[in-house]
Amino acid sequence: MGFEDRQQDALAKQLLALASRSGAEAAEVFQSQSSSRPVSFEANRLKQLESMQSEGTALRLWKQGRPGLAVAYGLVEPQVLVDRAISLSHLNEPETIELGSANKRFYPDIGEAVPVEQLVEWGREAIALVRAEFPDILCTGEWECEAETTRLINSQGLDSGYTDITLSCYLTADWIRGDDFLSVSDGQAQRGSLNPQVLAQQIVQRLQWATVNAHPPTGRVPVLFTSKAADMLWGTVQAALNGKQVIEKASPWSDLRGEQVTAAAITLSQHPQAGPFSCPFDDEGTPTAALVFIEQGILQSFYTDRTTGRILVQESTGNGFRPSLGSYPTPGLFNCLIQPGTGNLTDLMATLEDGLVVDQMLGSGSGISGDFSINVDLGYRVKKGQIVGRVKDTMVAGNVYTALKHLVQLGGDADWNGSCYTPSLIVEGLSTTARQLN
Repeated sequence: MGFEDRQQDALAKQLLALASRSGAEAAEVFQSQSSSRPVSFEANRLKQLESMQSEGTALRLWKQGRPGLAVAYGLVEPQVLVDRAISLSHLNEPETIELGSANKRFYPDIGEAVPVEQLVEWGREAIALVRAEFPDILCTGEWECEAETTRLINSQGLDSGYTDITLSCYLTADWIRGDDFLSVSDGQAQRGSLNPQVLAQQIVQRLQWATVNAHPPTGRVPVLFTSKAADMLWGTVQAALNGKQVIEKASPWSDLRGEQVTAAAITLSQHPQAGPFSCPFDDEGTPTAALVFIEQGILQSFYTDRTTGRILVQESTGNGFRPSLGSYPTPGLFNCLIQPGTGNLTDLMATLEDGLVVDQMLGSGSGISGDFSINVDLGYRVKKGQIVGRVKDTMVAGNVYTALKHLVQLGGDADWNGSCYTPSLIVEGLSTTARQLN
C-alpha cells in the first residue's frame, strides 16, 4: 500500500495542472488511504472479522488569493474536483497563501503489520486470562491493525508521504452482581505488538479492587487520577497551548510565556518519533519537531500551523493538522508526553491517608476555562494507603489549572492513552461530593 501507485501519482499531478490552467495561482493535493482489519469479540466469543478500506483526495487552491477546498472519496473526476474548488473560492475572502516550499521526501514506513490470526489469538488470550479470575464476567473487545498512507504534493514543488501502521485494542469487562453493574475498560495502542497479558492484568486488578463497595469521601480530599483518567487534565492543557487560542486570547496562558503555570514537577513535550502517534510531517508539509512546551512548570512555547505562526511572528512548529479530510489545517498535537515521576500506581496509593482514586469518568471534562465537574464511573476509596472498595454516585469538581499547581506527586507508570503519554498523578484542591451508601 502506498502512493508509489502510478494512478494516484498521476491523479495528484493532473489536479495541480488543471488547477493552474483554471487560473489558480497555487494549489495542493492531500491524499489519504487507509486499510484496517478489526477483530471483534462479544460475550466472550469471536464475533466477526472485517476488512475496511477508504481512500480520499482533498484539493486546496487559491484563485485571486481566495481559497477553495474540495474533497472526493474513491474514484475522482479531476476536472469536476477542480471546478468545485474554484467555485467555492469565490465565496471566500482573499488570504495569505500558506504552502510548504519545494522538498521531495518519502519517509520509511512507521510500524509493522500483523496478521489477522495474531489479532484473534491476542483477543482470545486476554479474555481467557480475565475469565480465569472472574468466570462470570462478560467481555467485549476489538483488536485492530490499521495502515494509513498520507501524501501531500503542491505547486511549489513539495512532495512528501509516509505509511503509518498502528496496532490497537480495547477490552471491556461487564460484571453484574444483582442490582450492581460494573464495567471496567482498558486498551492499548502500540507499534509492532500488543500485550494481552498486561491488558488482562489491568482489568483483573480493577475488578479485584471493586469486589466490595465503600463509602465515598466528601469535601476536599487528595484525588489520584490513574494514567487513563489523567488524560482529561492534559486535554485542557493542550488547548491552552494552542496558538490559535493564544491569538484569540482565549487561553489563560496567552501572556505567560516564561512564567510558572504548573507545579515544578511537570514537563510537557512532543516528540516526532515517540510511541504509536509518531509523525514525520504535518498536513501542511512542515517537518515535525521535538518541542518542550512546559519545562519544570515554566511555560516555554505554543504550537502553531503556518497561519498562526505567521500571526504570532514565529515559524510554524509543524503542528498544522486537518481534523478531517474536508477541513483546513489548524493547530493540533500529534502526541503529548508528560515526563514521569517515580513509583507505580500502588506506590502512589500508599501515600494517601484518605483519598479518592479516579480511573474512569463520565462526561467530557473541562473546556479551555479549566472548570470541570465529572461523574466518577469507576473509582475507589483509599484509607491509610489501601483501597477499601469501589465508590459509587460520586462527583469530582474543580479547575484543571488550579489542580496542576497543587500537584502532590507524579507516578512513574506513564502509558499511552490516546495520543497522550501520561503517568498517574495526585492533586489537591478538588471538591468531592457523593450520595452516601445506606
